[in-house]
Amino acid sequence: MRKKRLILGFFCLLAMGNLFGQQDKLLTHFMFDKMSLNPGATGLGMPDGFCATTIYRNQWDKVNGAPNSAVLNVQGNLSRYFPGGVGLSFYHDAIGFTRQNNVLLNYSYPIYMDAVGILGIGVGVGIQNMGMSPDWVPPTQTPDASLPVGFAATNLDANFGVYFKSDNNFYVGLSSTHVPASVLESKEGDITHNFNTARHYYVMGGFKVPSVGGSPGDLDINILGRSDLVKYSADINARYIWDDKAYGGLTFRTSDAIAVMFGAQPWKMINPGTPWDNLTIGYSYDITINKFSNISRGSHEILLKYCYYLPPVPIEKSKHVRWL
Repeated sequence: MRKKRLILGFFCLLAMGNLFGQQDKLLTHFMFDKMSLNPGATGLGMPDGFCATTIYRNQWDKVNGAPNSAVLNVQGNLSRYFPGGVGLSFYHDAIGFTRQNNVLLNYSYPIYMDAVGILGIGVGVGIQNMGMSPDWVPPTQTPDASLPVGFAATNLDANFGVYFKSDNNFYVGLSSTHVPASVLESKEGDITHNFNTARHYYVMGGFKVPSVGGSPGDLDINILGRSDLVKYSADINARYIWDDKAYGGLTFRTSDAIAVMFGAQPWKMINPGTPWDNLTIGYSYDITINKFSNISRGSHEILLKYCYYLPPVPIEKSKHVRWL
């Protein structure tokens, strides 16, 4: 119990005064969350239609004040109407007393390279909100005026990225989030609270080996590196995708966790041929390998994804009475 209280206090101290360090989310299902990290991937290579993806993460289960994150991405390829992909990304994060919300509108302009692939140049523009609603329990009944009270602040947020998807089953991307590095400031009486948004940098890449070993499945490899120029971490994931209906794999995150994941398109497996074929359900469990391993029961993630594809444009043919 004492360790849990100390950890909660640690998270609260992070929220006080000026806050620095890596602030972006960590997701084991990062290969399903490319748009919020790199707007250049928005709608790139998708058939005409829309996909909605939501991921919920409960990090360091049973640790008081540990991060709880939720992501919702909606993106589409509207190439039949105008060039490029559009998307909306929403992110909510709760750590201790603090709450963070990001909403961005993303757009990616595609550059088609014959027999090579597609290059997407994207930008995301929106807002970032940071708030804190503390419930302090001081050791004495005398209030401590130096403890911060509740506050909230909002400012501009923007992302930028380039993403290349080849015709030979591999991709690579470079991006930066929180490009303006905005300062969120709020005054409560004589106390000023500052939240300094750190600019983050990402490099991602991956490739797919079709019909690996002559099996009906593909081997999918994904790598994500992240840094705020203070700390660096990387995720390496390998998934086996069986007949484009189910997957299972492992992820290694440097100095943090080893994770197992699995997912499926259940209707495609049981009753194919319906609109529910495009529903994907996934789950991952992280085994903590850092100092929290003594008190954490690991991290859980739940994934839901659904895609709706527009019907083909009908081909109109002119007719004449002589050729009926």
